[in-house]
Amino acid sequence: MKKRLNRLVSKSILEKAQKNPSPSFDLEINISTFRQIIADSNDVGFRRFMVAQTVPAALFYIKGLTKVETIEREVLTPLLRCPKETLERTPSSEWVNLLSQDVVTVTELSVHETYEQAIPSLLTGHSLIMLEGVDKLITLSTKKIEHRSIEEPESEVTIRGPRDGFIESLETNIALLRTRIINPDLTVQVGNIGQHLKNRYAIVYIKGLCKSELVDEVCYRIACINEDVQETGAVEQLLQDEPMTIFPQLSHTERPDKAVSEMLKGKVVILLNGSPFALMAPVKLSELLNSPEDDYQNWVFSSLIRLLRYLALFISILLPSIYIALTSFHPGLIPTQLALSIAAAREGVPFPAFLEAIFMEIAIELLREAGVRLPRLIGSTVGIVGGLIIGEAAVRAGIVSPIMVIVVALTAIASFVLPAYSVSITFRILRFLMMFAAASLGLYGIILVYIAINIHLVGLRSFGEYYMTPFAPLKLKSWFEVIVRAPFTSLKPQGGQKNEQKMP
Repeated sequence: MKKRLNRLVSKSILEKAQKNPSPSFDLEINISTFRQIIADSNDVGFRRFMVAQTVPAALFYIKGLTKVETIEREVLTPLLRCPKETLERTPSSEWVNLLSQDVVTVTELSVHETYEQAIPSLLTGHSLIMLEGVDKLITLSTKKIEHRSIEEPESEVTIRGPRDGFIESLETNIALLRTRIINPDLTVQVGNIGQHLKNRYAIVYIKGLCKSELVDEVCYRIACINEDVQETGAVEQLLQDEPMTIFPQLSHTERPDKAVSEMLKGKVVILLNGSPFALMAPVKLSELLNSPEDDYQNWVFSSLIRLLRYLALFISILLPSIYIALTSFHPGLIPTQLALSIAAAREGVPFPAFLEAIFMEIAIELLREAGVRLPRLIGSTVGIVGGLIIGEAAVRAGIVSPIMVIVVALTAIASFVLPAYSVSITFRILRFLMMFAAASLGLYGIILVYIAINIHLVGLRSFGEYYMTPFAPLKLKSWFEVIVRAPFTSLKPQGGQKNEQKMP
């Protein structure tokens, strides 16, 4: 695994570092070599000083990433005030151990034998020290961490549950998981990703609950990524099993409680520095329709809401296409009174039902995207007011029928019920596909496309797990837990053992 992670080091730095793979005993040679590797960047701070007023030394750091007060207080001051006699009676080969153990007060200190090992630490905010007569490089943790405060997630609205969310700091996000899982089995593996950005990522899982094969597979796929990525959305596209599908093969969240819930199920959480979203693998389609709030409410309420989500799923995909198929190809299947009402509402409309639906759906999608891109205070207002104005104007102008406005509005509302935004986009695309099928072959077209979608889903996998579990392969015992949230008293504890604790 270490060999795989080492391949993620920047190629440009590696090519320069390999020409001078190891530091020299001569301080001036080391300074010159380092400046060639770092390309004399103006944001690299440099300071010469004398350790114990005897040994020449050099300090390098990145301005803006390094806390200067920490360097002055915990690095330079102890080194300058180091007793001269202590340094003189210690062999030069032991100077590094002496300074790291008895002089410098920084918590994290590492000793490197090559530039390839030391430079990545420097570029993440560590300070680098070179000594005359020492062929090793010392890096000290003097990072300056600046990030926004922990706030409530905006993409996942919480009615009941924790209000804190992930932010752009990798260390803070790991800490949010640590505070919830006070268990030594919680394992965090940190590495770098990309050729030039060398962005840091973390793989988090609970040892014993997560399969080792899954962890190895996640590590291997991340190690194979050579592209520079800044957001977990790009990582998600590079890690998925089937890149040509529109269905999400990893789930993402801004909520630490949801990430913890998934880890308790044996999943792996992937965090990326600079992104407030965590990826979770593997994922099943049924899990994308669940919300962590289901566990915080009474099981009856949660079960009814889950059933409502499944109903909303089919409404958002099938309602416009079924309306098109019935009015255009199968009017005999509509009850007489309802058929007369539809005919009266469509009187004077010059377009077929398919063009009506396409026009209204495109208008709804435009309003939805406009509401997202506009400032938050007016985005929701524009969506609501714009929908009312366009719908009313279209009906008055005779472009669409009133019943089509009802169908499209009900479809849009049903799509908002789905908790996962990524799968909501997928069903919006499938809705248009169903509409084209209904306009071509009627109900037969809808059935054919529905069968094709299910065939595709049955063969889809996420990190080796079947995407349609427990529906395909069929696991009847798991149906109850997927569609209906069972009471906690009927569920088995982790590991299948009951809690034997008794009241005193």
